[in-house]
Order: sequence, then structure tokens, then C-alpha cells
Amino acid sequence: MQTPLLSYYGDDLTGSTDVMEALASQGVETALFLKIPEARLLERFAHCRAFGLAGTSRSQTPDWMAQHLPAAFVWLKSLGAEIAHYKVCSTFDSSPTVGNIGKAVEIGREVFGKAPVPLVLGAPQIRRYTSFGNLFAAFRGETYRIDRHPVMSRHPVTPMDEADIRQHLSRQTSLKTGLVDIAQLASADANAATDFAFAEGNEIVLLDVAGAESQAAVGRQLWRKRSSGGQFACGSSGLEYALVREWRRLGLLGDAPAYAASGPVDRIAVVSGSVSPTTERQIRHALQSGFDGIGIDPVALAAAESGAALEDAMGRGLAALAAGRSVLLYTALGPSSDRGNAIGLEDGSRHRIGERLGLLLKELVKRAGLRRAVIAGGDTSSHALNQLSVDALTLRLPLPQSPGSPLCTAHGADPSIDGIEVALKGGQVGLDDYFSMIRDGRPAM
Repeated sequence: MQTPLLSYYGDDLTGSTDVMEALASQGVETALFLKIPEARLLERFAHCRAFGLAGTSRSQTPDWMAQHLPAAFVWLKSLGAEIAHYKVCSTFDSSPTVGNIGKAVEIGREVFGKAPVPLVLGAPQIRRYTSFGNLFAAFRGETYRIDRHPVMSRHPVTPMDEADIRQHLSRQTSLKTGLVDIAQLASADANAATDFAFAEGNEIVLLDVAGAESQAAVGRQLWRKRSSGGQFACGSSGLEYALVREWRRLGLLGDAPAYAASGPVDRIAVVSGSVSPTTERQIRHALQSGFDGIGIDPVALAAAESGAALEDAMGRGLAALAAGRSVLLYTALGPSSDRGNAIGLEDGSRHRIGERLGLLLKELVKRAGLRRAVIAGGDTSSHALNQLSVDALTLRLPLPQSPGSPLCTAHGADPSIDGIEVALKGGQVGLDDYFSMIRDGRPAM
């Protein structure tokens, strides 16, 4: 196996496919595994130049991270990639108790060494920007500072009430965070400014990305500053977008590949655990476009005994598919229907929602012979796909209309699952017609 350009751990599944899309669509063949692969499975993808491991740490506690992340990072290091990336959401939503990014960086430094950890969040391709250390994100055509974002500032679990990333991280770790800002990156002294930030006692270094020029500059600095034995880095898929620009400039990549059209299918199944207003609009659009909608009580689904709720949803879903219609099973229809307070966090109830949606989807796919499906919700996707007996994902089709939520090919030992096409989207991702777009195969045109 050739030396990989990059390895990564995604803190949720949709974030992991976001990275895969950013790499594979630009000619860096990438395999994304659902768990640490055995040697035989890894060998199937020996031609790839990047490898990912999809995780769930975005919705986990620091104690969970301390137990599970070291083994994941040791596996990343064993691949010998030039850069090993801990991938986080581009909105950086996290807290000291849930999805603690500072804790993850601390664990990474224990495995990879004490060199400063570059942090890149800005990704103009998905309308995320950092300027002088502050994070901005777009919503419905307008860009907001993240602590004034209509959705992320009010996230039900990890609200972003601080736009200054250094301040936000200071709540999660005692590691010192420095900054290379957009003005320094644009100057003739960009190398010197970067060297200073990496040498003045900082343990994390945030590099601003606010547009194409700063992204290209960050790509140069990331590749220039990588350390021997594998550079540990943190950030969004903006890190990959920056690196791809530099790899192409250096002649390490060929032309971006062309992807064949996916074409329409007669029926798909969608499961959604998202409470996002974006997903709400997508569900309402789908219901007006021929989908049968099946609302599921999330409290009943999260209960220790949820057999009745599962049986009812399964029966209704199979009936709709047998009648030739696509089906959409959802636990929320926007923020107003969020029942998170009734579900709680302590006993894994939220995780059970994703797991049971995954069980529903698996049975719908197998019994109805479906070849395409969608899972909506970042946390939901991670837990749901683990129930589908999927070993790995590769990119089937990038979706320019909805970057960060590609159509993937699933690989697994179960012949009813192997080769199906599955799209995984975060709550805030996609246009209103996302679900019907996947069914109709329109993004390939």
C-alpha cells in the first residue's frame, strides 16, 4: 500500500462523508470505514490514497472519548499518512460535556506527539468562514457570526454562544490556542507568521480561511508545517479543501474524476432524527412530492422497550413501499417538535433513536429490495448506519447543489446491503428538494 496522503477520524458520520466527498471528488480515492478494519478489508482498498474512520464522538462525553479515541488514533497513526485529521463539524458546536473538541485534541497529542496541532474550520465551499479567529456560517443566503446564527446559536445540545474559537476552546481544554489570521496569511511574511505561531508556546494553532486566497495559503502552510511520522490536525472538511489545492499545485493529483449519472429509482426510504428547520423544510417538500410521511414518537422510540413503536412504523413503511411510493420516517418536524428534554442524555436514549431508525431502515431496504436510501441528521447517521451491516463507504456521486452530503456506495458482507446507494446528510445541509433530488437522480445532470 502506498503512503497515504491523509487519514482521518470523523466525529460523526455525515462529517466523515463530507471529508470523503472533498477528497474523492478531487481525485484522492478515499475509503471510509465504519469501524477499525481487519487487514483483509483494508487490503480491498489498498489503491486508495486516503482512509477514514467514522465515529460518534460529536455526541459523546469526555469519558467516552478517553476510552475509545486512543485506539482510533493509534490505528490512524499505523497507516503512516502524511496528515492525520480529527474531523469536527464546521460549525464547531461542542461543549465541555458533549463532543469536547479540546479533549479530543489532548488525546491526539498523546498518540501523535506534542507538536502544535493545526486547526482549520473555514470552508467557503460549504459557506463556512473564519476571520481573525471568529467563525461565521451561512443560513438561507445570509452569513452570520456563529453566536448569532439562527440555528446553531440555539442548538438543543451544544449551542454556539461564542464566535471566537480560541475563547470557545478555552472552556474545553487548558491547551493554548494561537492564530494565524487572514491578514498574516495574505502578507509577504506568511511563512514567518506561521512559524512564529507554531513556535511561541501554542499547542493548537487556528488558521483563518475566509476565501479562495486564504484557503490556498492555508493549504501551503499545512503541507509545509507537517511533521515527520504523521502530523495530527483538527478541523472541518475545510482542511481537506485547503490541502487539495496545495496537492494540485504541487502536481500530486491528476484531473478531478468524472462521475456517471445515478439516474432515478422508483422508490427510496428515508429516516430522519434531525430537528433542524432545514430538514423540516425538506420533509415538507418531500411530502408534497409523492413521499409517504410516517411520524414516529421519539420518546417511544428511545424507550428501553420500543417494540410497539418499531412494529407500527415498520408496517406502515412496508405498506407504502409495497404501494410503489417512497417513504420518509421522521422523529421531528422542526425545532418546535423537539422533545429532547423528555428524552434526556444520561442513559443513551438519544443514541437509541438513531440505532432504531437504522434497524427500521435496514429492514425496509431488505424486505422491499431497495437500492437507494437516505439518513438525515449528523448524530442519527452515525448510530443508524452501524445497524445496516455496512463495513465501508466510497463516493458514488458528489452533489454540487448540497456539498457535504454526497451519494455513497455501501460495502458489506450482507448481499442485500452490499452495493446500495446511501446519502447521509447533516441537519443543516441541503436544499429544500434534497430527498426528491436523491430519489430522482437529478444531481448528476
